[in-house]
Amino acid sequence: QLVESGGGLVQPGGSLRLSCEASGVTLDYYAVAWFHQAPGKEREGISCIASGSSGGGRTDSADSVKNRFTISRDNNKNTVYLQMNSLKPEDTAVYYCNIVIMGSNYWGQGTQVTVSS
Repeated sequence: QLVESGGGLVQPGGSLRLSCEASGVTLDYYAVAWFHQAPGKEREGISCIASGSSGGGRTDSADSVKNRFTISRDNNKNTVYLQMNSLKPEDTAVYYCNIVIMGSNYWGQGTQVTVSS
C-alpha cells in the first residue's frame, strides 16, 4: 500500500514536501515515480528515483520541474519524498506516487496540491 501526504494550498513561489509511505513492500527494492494530474488532463510522470539496491538511486525529472523539484528516499522510514520549491500555479494537480511490481502498477490515493494567491 502506498499513502501520499503533504499536499495543500500554497502561494506561488512557495514550497511543499510530499511523502509517499509504503507498507507491505520495501520501497528501496523498486523504482518509485511521482505523477501529477491536473483537472481535465492526463496523468503525467514528473520525477522518478531508481531502486537503491539495484539502480543506484539515480533520479530523473521532467523538464517542467527540473531544478525546482527533488525526489529522495528515506529507507529507514520506507518513504520517498518530493520536495517542491518555487511552485507555480500550473503545478496545481493531484500528486500520486507509483511503483511497478512484476508488471503491475501500484498507486496511492493521491494528495492535492493547489498553488494560488
